[in-house]
Amino acid sequence: MSSTSKSHKKSAPTNLGFGVATVSTSRSQKVEKGISVTDISGDLIEEHIVRAGNRVIDRSIIPDNREKILEWIKSCLQTPQIDAIITCGGTGISRSDVTIETVKELLDKELPGFGDLFRVLSFEKIGSAAFVSRALAGISENKVVFCIPGSPDAAELAMVRLVLPEVGHIVKHIRE
Repeated sequence: MSSTSKSHKKSAPTNLGFGVATVSTSRSQKVEKGISVTDISGDLIEEHIVRAGNRVIDRSIIPDNREKILEWIKSCLQTPQIDAIITCGGTGISRSDVTIETVKELLDKELPGFGDLFRVLSFEKIGSAAFVSRALAGISENKVVFCIPGSPDAAELAMVRLVLPEVGHIVKHIRE
């Protein structure tokens, strides 16, 4: 790591607030009916956030639906306690997977290296299927937004290797 990166990370804010949404139509329909659901990836993401000394301000399960995703993201963007937003799921290549396209339209700046690095790290684990993985990060209204695939392995990889090591650094630059 360069001395500049080390310096920036040293002065980066800690104890950040996160909004976390699992994007899953089937799970959100069960939640709406009052049926208990498991959310392994969402639980894992929250566990990593808290273990790193941060806070989860909003935790939701939403359908893979453009309007619902926009509604949730915009709500997080308007919440002063939220510094970073994570969506998990809805990033596949089927017609119903609209998370990436929906979030992309809200970004002021895209951080393309996030998706690139996610795919490289995924390739090391799963081989050529990694090029089908879609991941996105960017800045919207002075908050950092991450969209990661919904599998527990993808959530673990993204949180441990990419999101948590850099989120404070990114927020530091957003606030400058």
